[in-house]
Amino acid sequence: MSDHYYTSKPTAAHDRKVWDDALRGQAFRFISDAGVFSKGGVDYGSRTLIEAMEIPEDAEVLDVGCGYGPIGLTAARLAKRGHVTMIDVNSRAVELARENAAANRIDNVTVLQSDLFAEVDKAEFDVVLTNPPIRAGKETVHAIFEGAYEKLRAGGSLWIVIQKKQGAPSAKQKLESLFGDVEEVTKDKGYRIYKATKK
Repeated sequence: MSDHYYTSKPTAAHDRKVWDDALRGQAFRFISDAGVFSKGGVDYGSRTLIEAMEIPEDAEVLDVGCGYGPIGLTAARLAKRGHVTMIDVNSRAVELARENAAANRIDNVTVLQSDLFAEVDKAEFDVVLTNPPIRAGKETVHAIFEGAYEKLRAGGSLWIVIQKKQGAPSAKQKLESLFGDVEEVTKDKGYRIYKATKK
């Protein structure tokens, strides 16, 4: 059976790739590998989220399921006086995210291997970002939403990207049951960006 990108220790043979990219008008160089999500380039959903997300300069940010790091590292560049914590269950993704932070000279980040929120148990955040692992199942995705609600300070926001065909309507329903206030910020090619604000 082949690994999923939400496996904690991928066994896929290494197949490293390096490319240059521009996100939010900033230049990045990314290194990725087999066994992580969207290994060949920044996927359309993450790109759509990156373009839409609002990150205050002094925000404490959490990127859930960070992969090799495009969302969290862009957030770190935007939160110049803040800090971004990036978590992923996948050990290979975590190593790559650390490598990419160093390669892009981004030092206001902490990258942790974490099964959901286990490693950030005591922390609180102003912004939570996620391109949730839909293939891990609805239970996992909803656990991310519930954990994000718990981790956010009052007035803080969860930003998510999800495809309509992969359950955007039920995701929005779940978010509304937790947050009440959920805004569809943008939609693009079947992707929805939702911003859920904690009262």
